[in-house]
Amino acid sequence: MNTLSALNITPSPPRMCRVAIYIRVSTLQQVDKDSLPMQRKDLIAYSKLILNTDDYVIFEDAGYSGKNTIRPRYQDMMDQIRTGAFTHLLVWKIDRISRNLLDFAQMYQELKELNVTFVSKNEQFNTSTAMGEAMLKIILVFAELERNMTSERVTATMISRANTGKWNGGRVPYGYKYDPEEEDFLIVANESNTVKLIHDKYEELQSLVYLARYMNEHGYRTRSGNEWSPSSLAIILKSWWYCGCYEYNKRKAGNRQKLKDKSEWIMIEDHHIAIISYDQKERVLAILKGNKRYATDHNLYVKGIHVHVFGGLCWCRNCGKKMTSTSSNKNRSWQYSKYLCSTRRRSLTKCRGRSTSDPVLGEFIFNYILNMLNAQKGFDSIHSPADLQAALLTGDAFSDIKSIDQEELNDLYNILSSSVVGNIYGRSFNVNKAKKNDEVQSSLTILKAEKKKLDRALDRLTNLYLYDDMAISEKDYMTKKTEIETKIAEIDEKIGIVNKNSVDNSITDEEFVDKASTFIITQKLTNRNYISYKRLATSVDPKILYMFTHDVIDYIDIYNGKVQRIVFRNGLSQTFIR
Repeated sequence: MNTLSALNITPSPPRMCRVAIYIRVSTLQQVDKDSLPMQRKDLIAYSKLILNTDDYVIFEDAGYSGKNTIRPRYQDMMDQIRTGAFTHLLVWKIDRISRNLLDFAQMYQELKELNVTFVSKNEQFNTSTAMGEAMLKIILVFAELERNMTSERVTATMISRANTGKWNGGRVPYGYKYDPEEEDFLIVANESNTVKLIHDKYEELQSLVYLARYMNEHGYRTRSGNEWSPSSLAIILKSWWYCGCYEYNKRKAGNRQKLKDKSEWIMIEDHHIAIISYDQKERVLAILKGNKRYATDHNLYVKGIHVHVFGGLCWCRNCGKKMTSTSSNKNRSWQYSKYLCSTRRRSLTKCRGRSTSDPVLGEFIFNYILNMLNAQKGFDSIHSPADLQAALLTGDAFSDIKSIDQEELNDLYNILSSSVVGNIYGRSFNVNKAKKNDEVQSSLTILKAEKKKLDRALDRLTNLYLYDDMAISEKDYMTKKTEIETKIAEIDEKIGIVNKNSVDNSITDEEFVDKASTFIITQKLTNRNYISYKRLATSVDPKILYMFTHDVIDYIDIYNGKVQRIVFRNGLSQTFIR
């Protein structure tokens, strides 16, 4: 008995061979002679004798060039192929389909995705065979060569145009509009006045942040109607365009942050009407350069030398945005960190939340943790939540605190009153930990598998564009690449969110106590009732302080520059009422 029959499985019928025959000639003279009839006769015979099928459809384009694919019957044929109407595409020679190798390569890739075999009779070109596939790859090498040579020709043409002062396209700079008929730039009155204001105010304020704040608070907006940012203002302030100078070919292709050698730059003065004088532009650039030098030194402290102990933990609860970290001015005894709301930096009308600093945060956070540990150690003398609150708010750092959120205070009191040693700071938050961890791991597995799939797709796209058998335009390649990279970024963000909310990212009560106690014991502070944060910060490696705070604290809510709420990594939260 047949195996398939025994299993009661009906085999799928073999795919029937159906051939699309395409013929083309370039001139009507060829139509009148033997070209079309000869192609038709040869290809019908090939279909019958070699492909063993009488099921074919002939598509003829008479008098059409092969330089592009804008041909009626060709387009009709491809539309039918896309519906699955054919299994083979048969041509007399490859140049009958296209004399443009890039067009051909794109067409072939589409055929391959549709599982349609391409056959060229006179060149013995059949992509269902290994030899045919190899021949195609050789052709695609030349297609890539043509693409690169075209790119070089375009670049050379654009440089030649720029050298003669011609505009090569792109976004028209703010303050101007382009007249394509006259090939010249005209000033937009209201925008040009804003450009002048930007330069004048920057000389006065000498700060991009303050300038952005001024512009936004006074109702000035960009061409697209958005608020001004320091970076958008910097683009205008750095550009010589506003002095009537046309700059081109300054930055490297593929890495716009790097400049080419000055010998390659194209600079044409008096190219268009100027808005700003050269003298003012030089003054502005000098200020920018001085600020950049300071910013460079500052970034060294941010990246390696200076450590922001509470960096990444603070949130502005005036507007809900995360706070950024910056260093205070250099001081002989202590250079600490300041934490500012990113919204307030751009506009005081959007957020009026004040900044805070290490002296304020450190004194509050470390003394509160110390009071929690002391309360646990001396809990025998605590008989009510009110007693616990008094113990927790001991010290000058809490002089303006009226009370602690009652529900959160009760939670902590109940935990401390339990007889289980070490179960402190959010014991009830770890219920169903194993179940939640399984769910998290399942979500992470799915997300990571999806990311791996997209990574492979990106690799394949790059390899196909550079080396393989798909000639794709740079525009299409960049579009698809951006699409895949956007999806990867979205998955990375989801993975980050899952990790942040996962049980694995939290710590147990015992771990929290161990970390806090170990730190306090290590610094020989266990017998203290109060901690001077400045003394602590200047005597302890800041990296140790950073590791400790990030080990035990999830985030800190700041309202008007003061601590409003502390959420610990084990789930316990404490909200302070002023």
